[in-house]
Amino acid sequence: MSQPTSSIADLRKSYERAELNEDASQADPLKQFDQWLKEAIAAEVPEPNAMTLATVASNLRPSTRIVLIKGYDERGITWFTNYDSRKGQELAGNPYAALQFHWVELERVVRIEGVVEKVSDEESDAYFNSRPLDSRIGAWASPQSEVITGRSVLVANAAKYGAKFLLQPPRPPHWGGYRLKPDNWQFWQGRKSRLHDRLRYTLQGDASWLRERLAP
Repeated sequence: MSQPTSSIADLRKSYERAELNEDASQADPLKQFDQWLKEAIAAEVPEPNAMTLATVASNLRPSTRIVLIKGYDERGITWFTNYDSRKGQELAGNPYAALQFHWVELERVVRIEGVVEKVSDEESDAYFNSRPLDSRIGAWASPQSEVITGRSVLVANAAKYGAKFLLQPPRPPHWGGYRLKPDNWQFWQGRKSRLHDRLRYTLQGDASWLRERLAP
């Protein structure tokens, strides 16, 4: 293997785009998240809706994957997936999870922790029916996280379910939404000299939020 032209340990970036302080931040973390997400969308960063989802299996081994946020409000953060997938199985055994958004171009990270529950069937149906036809067929065609012999399995399944359901595929019973109800948020803004801004919001017993600054 050829040697890199420079050491990976020497890669550095100076973060100087913005700041995050207590006076300028929102007292409610959901409002702060809403502000930052809208700014990421306006800045046209690549896939501002992409978030890392971390779960922990019964053997205590963590795993991560990228999912797409599909909604957020005072109830929590919502995404949709296959309930039989690895993440679905891990959430069934341990409903606590963490989410992370990383908007590289804005030098920002948002971390969210909390308990996860399935959304209602009505909410899952409404979102499923709003998806493109190919995506709805794909939800039937892919036995997510299972071992398959090749891509031909997916192609054959898609053809089979496409012929079966035509233009009206129903939502599969194994597919639907999850909602993470946050009890801990962290907002990270890169700053010069590695003296980054980092604010944590912790849910209190009276449903208020305690905002604290953490050392970076």
